[in-house]
Amino acid sequence: MNILDTIVERTKERIREEKREIPPEEIRDWAEAADRGEKESLPEFERALRRKGLSFICEVKKASPSKGLIAPEFPYLEIAEDYETAGAAAISCLTEPYWFKGSDRYLEEITRRVHIPVLRKDFTCDEYMVYQAKAMGASAVLLICALLDDGELRAYHQLAAELGMAALVEAHSAEEIERAKDAGARIIGVNNRNLKDFTVDIGRSMELRKLVGPDTVFVSESGIRGPEDMRALYENGTDAVLIGEMLMRAPDRREALESLKKAVAKEAKL
Repeated sequence: MNILDTIVERTKERIREEKREIPPEEIRDWAEAADRGEKESLPEFERALRRKGLSFICEVKKASPSKGLIAPEFPYLEIAEDYETAGAAAISCLTEPYWFKGSDRYLEEITRRVHIPVLRKDFTCDEYMVYQAKAMGASAVLLICALLDDGELRAYHQLAAELGMAALVEAHSAEEIERAKDAGARIIGVNNRNLKDFTVDIGRSMELRKLVGPDTVFVSESGIRGPEDMRALYENGTDAVLIGEMLMRAPDRREALESLKKAVAKEAKL
């Protein structure tokens, strides 16, 4: 069993425990209550990524299986506010508690503090987690093709849309890109990190971009080292990048993101 399988099994166990605390029908009611209000033609997260230029999804992340503890000091609200002030299009908040040291509380508090969309980044393996995300205030959920069969992928994607959320559908191969498209994905992300052995290659995003049509938002995730990588990705048709560790380790996250955006704009002549 690889690390991805281990994380997923623990996530399923965690959700079984959470269902005993808050029954599915109750979390569904909370999610549907949060969904009341005027509907936009596109979910907020998708609108943010469709703006002109390269969009930045900036991650609030305390730890990871590959890097261990990244941020011993973790003022998550301050981090989120720094990202918003520096011009992030959206925030990605880890809620997986064991390997990433995330928390649902981080997501709930961040969504109440900032005015940009927030992605719940977790290993979605049950529709309960989609309802949870909406109830917590998230604008989008992560759906990883490697974790879900075709029926689950389609059902969770449709449920997110019904609740007014976007879904970032993550793929790692040409086959998974096709599965994402068949599920109706409007935002497809390619993770440059192999979730089974943690090797990184941004060439994966560069190669798979051609399989995604121009009307679909294309996101490159993980292993992006700096402005040169971002320029190459943008010129190859990437709409957004998801970056975390680079910013989390910076002594001044706001300045780091502002400098990065300026450097990319200059490199790519945005």
